[in-house]
Amino acid sequence: MIQLPTSPLQRIEDPILKDFSINLFIKRDDLIHPEITGNKWRKLKYNLIEAREKGYDSIMTFGGAFSNHIYATSAAGKEFGFKTTGIIRGEELTPLSNEILMFSKINGMDLIFLPRLNYGFKDKITRQYKDDFYVIPEGGSNNLAIKGVVEMMDEIYDEILPDYICVAAGTGGTLAGIVSGLRGETEAIGFAVLKDKGLMWNFVTKLLTNDNEFDINNDYIFNNYGKTTPELIEFIMEFEKRNPSIKLEQVYTGKMMFGVYDMIQKGKFKENSNVIVIHTGGLRGRMKELGEIF
Repeated sequence: MIQLPTSPLQRIEDPILKDFSINLFIKRDDLIHPEITGNKWRKLKYNLIEAREKGYDSIMTFGGAFSNHIYATSAAGKEFGFKTTGIIRGEELTPLSNEILMFSKINGMDLIFLPRLNYGFKDKITRQYKDDFYVIPEGGSNNLAIKGVVEMMDEIYDEILPDYICVAAGTGGTLAGIVSGLRGETEAIGFAVLKDKGLMWNFVTKLLTNDNEFDINNDYIFNNYGKTTPELIEFIMEFEKRNPSIKLEQVYTGKMMFGVYDMIQKGKFKENSNVIVIHTGGLRGRMKELGEIF
């Protein structure tokens, strides 16, 4: 059976926030599984179920050399008995260039490197191999991914009525799932991690299963996707000193948490509101300068 445990909802008791009338909670999706963590599991779950129901034993997907989605798909393949193939954007380096690709290879994933100029052929590859592989799009974002994220929203509403749900947004698939699962007056805020807000907005809208409203905040990009600044790194390190059970990384969760803290301190949330932040995992992409993950 393709199933992992649900994740806990943890209150953040941070001394720096004691003078602000906000109840801050974090959905610890980073704790679902040591390798298939966070939004990657949410996006993969129902894709894996459909792959099995349709009789596929092989999965193909796409991503960059530092893709958490590639890593999680390789781990899920190992966990649930699928062969996996990753089409990697960029030139192959020998030995493999980073831990994510090395671990994916150890998990049994076949890695095929496609130079950036040819990466646009991934749609052609999908069509060519659709009979042999169950194909999951880059980042795992499709309608079945939305279903998995809505399931996470149901878990949250079973415990608390949130006023705000906050999440880091890259391709926008997780944000689309959150918006699709909104109830009542809850507001959804996606914290963009790359500059192209319009592209993300369009992608989220295409995946939505309802007409719920949402916001994308692009004030905390820190020089674009995968980039960082000393200010962001200092924030993450200080946050972890005050909240030692929670680890962040600099690409997604660190930027989101920086934005949430800044908005709290600037009075952007209603007083006495319940603010939920989603920990989307991705700690394999954490900078070594931030220290060990666990």
